[in-house]
Amino acid sequence: MILICVFFQAQKKTYVLIDAETKTKKTVKDSLSATKFLDSLAQSNYFFTELKEVKVNGSATEIIYNKGINYNQTYVHLSDSLQHKLKIEKVFFTKNLDSIKKSISQKYLDDGFAFSRIKSKYQGQRNGFPVVELEINKNDKRIINGFVVKGYTKVPKRFMKNLEKEFKYKNYDDKNLLSINKNFQSHPFVTLERPPQTLFTKDSTQIYLFMEKKKTNTFDGVIGFGNDKTDKFTLNGTLNVNFKNMFNSFEAISLYWQRNPDKGQTFNLEADVPYLFNSNVGLNAKINIFRQDSTFANVKMQPAFYYHINNRQKIGLRGTFESSTIIDSLYVQGKDFNKKGIGIWYDMTEPTDIDLFLHKTKIRAEFDYLSTNYTLENINAIQNQFYLFAEHNFHINGNHFLNAKGEAAMMSSKNEFSANELYRFGGWNSLRGFNENSLAADFYYYGSLEYRYLIGRQAFFDVFGQYGQLNNKSLNVKPKLYSVGMGFNFFIPIGLMSFQLSNGNEFGNPFKFNEIKIHWGILSRF
Repeated sequence: MILICVFFQAQKKTYVLIDAETKTKKTVKDSLSATKFLDSLAQSNYFFTELKEVKVNGSATEIIYNKGINYNQTYVHLSDSLQHKLKIEKVFFTKNLDSIKKSISQKYLDDGFAFSRIKSKYQGQRNGFPVVELEINKNDKRIINGFVVKGYTKVPKRFMKNLEKEFKYKNYDDKNLLSINKNFQSHPFVTLERPPQTLFTKDSTQIYLFMEKKKTNTFDGVIGFGNDKTDKFTLNGTLNVNFKNMFNSFEAISLYWQRNPDKGQTFNLEADVPYLFNSNVGLNAKINIFRQDSTFANVKMQPAFYYHINNRQKIGLRGTFESSTIIDSLYVQGKDFNKKGIGIWYDMTEPTDIDLFLHKTKIRAEFDYLSTNYTLENINAIQNQFYLFAEHNFHINGNHFLNAKGEAAMMSSKNEFSANELYRFGGWNSLRGFNENSLAADFYYYGSLEYRYLIGRQAFFDVFGQYGQLNNKSLNVKPKLYSVGMGFNFFIPIGLMSFQLSNGNEFGNPFKFNEIKIHWGILSRF
């Protein structure tokens, strides 16, 4: 048996094709493969390939050929189907046949013909140039039939259904493949270990997604230094802890605590479940507690249901239940009250592929219709509340970015507002040059421009300016405000560290160095 195998191997023939000009060799298994190779040279514009010599050397057959001139400048004669598709002249002259063939091939790829081939056929000479007939072999059209998840497979079923709803039965082309990949590049909970892979069978096209779970739990701590209302130096801070996707349902639980220099404290608890019962309806619930030293305390609850328009947009309906109690009887500006009502909101977040930034674009709009009862006076009043926030990171060029941000809020009523129900803002996440929640208003707005220079992907330096105005009817004031500052943000082994210097004041007041605010914080993912 061994002798027979050896004899068979000895008799096995090979064909070696040798380019006479470059001496490049190509070995094929049989004469049919050799013929196909020589014929394929015409598809690369070598229309006059010449067979120079054939040598038989034992079991090897050497075929020496000369490709001749590469005719990229030709007269093109389109087949009827190509002329109908391209809507151009049937016969024309081109100086770049390769470009024409590439353009035609791309048009068919965009229509889902992943295995289409352009065939060139030499038709003769005209004015010293070859005439080439082009025709298309489309093969079967390919559409996306479904997705197969590998790696991290515990993603919510509704998330995959939404992905299939967006892409299933669409053409299999570069545009849709890039869109699928982009969906995961900046997704908050999952990423792809590698680009999407494709399995072609005779009657289906399956996209394989090799998913990986992201580290999404965060700890955010900020320490602030500044002066209180009595110009006394104080230490204040913020703690923000987020537990996300711990149960593989893209859920989130957030805890937030803040202490400002004026002895005010804020505590927030928020829970979010995006896909209730495997549907596109989500649940969000918030509890907010604010206490101003021993003066008053507010408690607000906001349960909400929302609908996923798509992976980046949500629209919701919510209820509001709020109560406030005056603790210090000498605090005559405030009133005990209870509020309840209904509201709608819209949220759009476009993630970023730059880890140093929180997002690329964010828009938030809210409206609430509230019924307010001032308990001691037994007065009922109707209130409307409006809120708008927008932020976008513009890429100027290279490592230069511009962050633009704006925020506005207004409450309206026929009755006068008490001091303990006004909006409170200012600080690290709004007007940075002011103490946390030190500004009170029934209407305010501010805009911010921040220049950011990235140092690789590990740090960025920023300089910012802010302008805003508030309206406080009870105090009859409408000050115009500004804030300026600079900062440095950089990655260390435990997370993203931030350092900021800022100063804010009312226009017309002198600049005071002793009112500079210093913020130092760290954001860690685990």
